Amino acid sequence: MTEIADYLKEHEEEILADIITFVDAESPSEDKEMVDRCGNVLKKIFAERLGVVEPKLYPQTDRGDHFSFTVGNGSKRILIAGHFDTVWDKGRLPRQIVDGKLYGPGVLDMKSGIIQSIWALKALLHFKLLDDLQIKFLCTSDEEIGSQTSRPIIEEEAKNSDIVLITEPPVAKTGALKTARKGVGIYQIKVRGKSSHAGNHHRAGASAIHELALQIVKLEELTNYDRGTTVNVGVINGGTRRNVVPEEAEALIDFRVKTEEEADRIVAHLESLTPELDGTTLEVEGELNRPPMERTSDIEELFEKAEKAAEEVGFTITEAQVGGGSDGNFTASIGVPTLDGLGGVGEGPHAEIEHIVIEDLPKRSAMLAHLLLKL
Repeated sequence: MTEIADYLKEHEEEILADIITFVDAESPSEDKEMVDRCGNVLKKIFAERLGVVEPKLYPQTDRGDHFSFTVGNGSKRILIAGHFDTVWDKGRLPRQIVDGKLYGPGVLDMKSGIIQSIWALKALLHFKLLDDLQIKFLCTSDEEIGSQTSRPIIEEEAKNSDIVLITEPPVAKTGALKTARKGVGIYQIKVRGKSSHAGNHHRAGASAIHELALQIVKLEELTNYDRGTTVNVGVINGGTRRNVVPEEAEALIDFRVKTEEEADRIVAHLESLTPELDGTTLEVEGELNRPPMERTSDIEELFEKAEKAAEEVGFTITEAQVGGGSDGNFTASIGVPTLDGLGGVGEGPHAEIEHIVIEDLPKRSAMLAHLLLKL
């Protein structure tokens, strides 16, 4: 153990109290009023723990406001990025402590990670170890619904930084940091056909559902596990009555890819779809919502420093590639060294069992503090 680890262990109850305060300020992504209230709670925690009271604001009309705090004025510029919106509607998930685990909406994804990073920096300030660093905390409010308003801000702040650290949770059970993430594509296909009586005039119609079914078979065949590519048609809708040839149908599609090359392949396929049946038309809309976060030599070097930081605190970490995306996909794809998974340890993001392990809070925060010293 180190003096930083000891300091954070001594303040475990306060770290936990901050997380509880933050979690209790519920923040469903699409409720601007609630998200902004949660943001104000977070600003107060920054002020109390780090003494910073003047955030830079990025006001939003329909989403919660984004904001950032800068601590230190050293030459090495580190961006710590985290989102404070959650997937949970108000009152949907109770906050409780059971068997050393804290449950609650967004506690794992990713409010605990933001609080851990605040306390990591508080420890460095306490021991006067921040001389060579300039830390910018960027707190955003729409990651769970695609980061549409925050992405330009994230990318701009990353371009002005030497390194980006993402305080999303590590891999469940193993606690591994995330050195690569798949890219995420989101598409919608709308099919129009021609309705007719299913009994008397079936031949006169053109079934939108039949056309969509043919397209779905082709789309699912794009999945290639050897390449790490998956295409999932997750939602389908269509038709009006059992005895009417359906005039309209639609499908919602999610795809995941390891590389930009694969992303280009899938996007090109989707955007070149043509109808199989006479009398039908297709409308395809969507985007590569998050580019792949590919493991580079710079990311490898960052992980090795985190590995040593964990050893100094007294535990071992590993690394992993994961299928889910984060805002780290944006920063890594523009060439800024990025390390992800530095948040709270637990399980169940987006699930009713979402929780963190309380005893891991100080040591993970200490690891982050030691990592910052190595940067």
